[in-house]
Amino acid sequence: MDHPLPPHLSSLTPSSAVLTVHQMGEADRLAVLAGVPEYALMANAGQAVANEIKRHWSTLPVAVLCGPGNNGGDGFVVARLLAEAGWPVRLALLGTRERLTGAAREHAEQWRGLIEPVSNTVLAGARLVVDALFGAGLNRVLTGAAAEILAEIARRKLPIAAIDVPSGVMGDTGEVLGAVPAALTVTFFCKKPGHLLLPARDLCGVVVVADIGTPETVLTQIKPDTFENGPRLWQAQLPTLAAAGNKYSRGNVLISGGYPASGAARMSARAAARSGAGLVTIAVQAMALPVYAACLTSIMVKPLAGPEDFTNLLADPRYTAWLIGPGAGVGEETRHRVLALLATRRPTVLDADALTSFQDDPSALNRAIIGPCVMTPHDGEFRRLFDPAGDKLNRTRAAARQSGAVIVLKGSDTVIAAPDGRAIINAHAPATLATAGSGDVLSGIIVGLLAQGMDPFLAAAAAVWLHGAAALGFGPGLLAEDLPDLLPGVFRQLLTVGAPPGATIPGASS
Repeated sequence: MDHPLPPHLSSLTPSSAVLTVHQMGEADRLAVLAGVPEYALMANAGQAVANEIKRHWSTLPVAVLCGPGNNGGDGFVVARLLAEAGWPVRLALLGTRERLTGAAREHAEQWRGLIEPVSNTVLAGARLVVDALFGAGLNRVLTGAAAEILAEIARRKLPIAAIDVPSGVMGDTGEVLGAVPAALTVTFFCKKPGHLLLPARDLCGVVVVADIGTPETVLTQIKPDTFENGPRLWQAQLPTLAAAGNKYSRGNVLISGGYPASGAARMSARAAARSGAGLVTIAVQAMALPVYAACLTSIMVKPLAGPEDFTNLLADPRYTAWLIGPGAGVGEETRHRVLALLATRRPTVLDADALTSFQDDPSALNRAIIGPCVMTPHDGEFRRLFDPAGDKLNRTRAAARQSGAVIVLKGSDTVIAAPDGRAIINAHAPATLATAGSGDVLSGIIVGLLAQGMDPFLAAAAAVWLHGAAALGFGPGLLAEDLPDLLPGVFRQLLTVGAPPGATIPGASS
């Protein structure tokens, strides 16, 4: 089965692809083969960093800390360019210039100033620090002079402009191995997972991706499978309205509602409708009908007097997507309903109690997934069903392969993974979403898009982004029930407004 790439490789751009450290090394190698010398790549990298520094700060004393590899070579370029522009610059190097190799050695030889050892003395008088110690490939905890000077910089609260990543960040996983917060991080060609995954993301400050001359065509050779979430990945696949359409052609959602916990399913239903589904129905126990009916208008409610009523609903071909979990209750009845929904092979979203109901036999759930399915666990639910070992990106991928479902591992750095290995990292979610019921709204948006025929992987990614955008537009004081009614404004903005302006660094001057 063919899956739409987000975006298709023919239109893949560095702004959407996320590369591992190894893939970035391959991009550099392919750039050199395409005729861009390593020396030029490093010169362009240093120029980009110097430009960003000059854009965010006025002239002030700066300490440039250089490491023993290519990151240090970038630092030598930055130091030279800032000095030539009249900035007071002190440069410190881990090791000696003679031990540098390749382009880093060539650029270091152009530095005419003093080279000091890395120690706290180089910080005297500095009001800005350029961190060119270690790049994203670091895989060990920082020790020695590097760890000591970074700790001192943090103690003095000096702003840091980091090259590639803050030193001590693992680029592939977002793990922090001694890094301290930077105000600005300038990376090259594409972001890496560590720019988007927590906890490293919180240490990167404003992230700028600079063009250093790497041909975009190298992406077709690298074939990245990780992307940063954003409208360019899925906007072209969002459902559109047809003049000849009707409420059934716009998608028909059935949600299995819970009782006495009724609020979760009601919020999911409203979100499904606001995301464009033409019809949304909640199936509930007959005794719960008055509770639901009193709170819902355009959302339909179907009472269930017995198990055969639920079975009859599943036989109705007009329903195009199912959701179960919000407020469903943990237990055997929920398990049976989940298995019955999955057996239809129609698009199904499993959330909350629908997941926890399988904690004693996760393999039974995996075996039952034979059609399009999206699971939306938070960390606790994920641990009940899947192996929690490893970094967030890899464990989400492993869960998707194991289950055959699209997995949405929720959080401030939500990861969406498909069974075929593709993954999308979302960094578009404010802390205000940490409120009861927001996950129920997310599952409702997903099922609403699925009901309209959207690809499950892209529907999940779109829903996560729309969910975050709605919260960002509201601000403090957000309640989960606010989110569905904010969605129309987000959709309008997608149609009429371009990309949001770039971030700025608090306290920086231009």
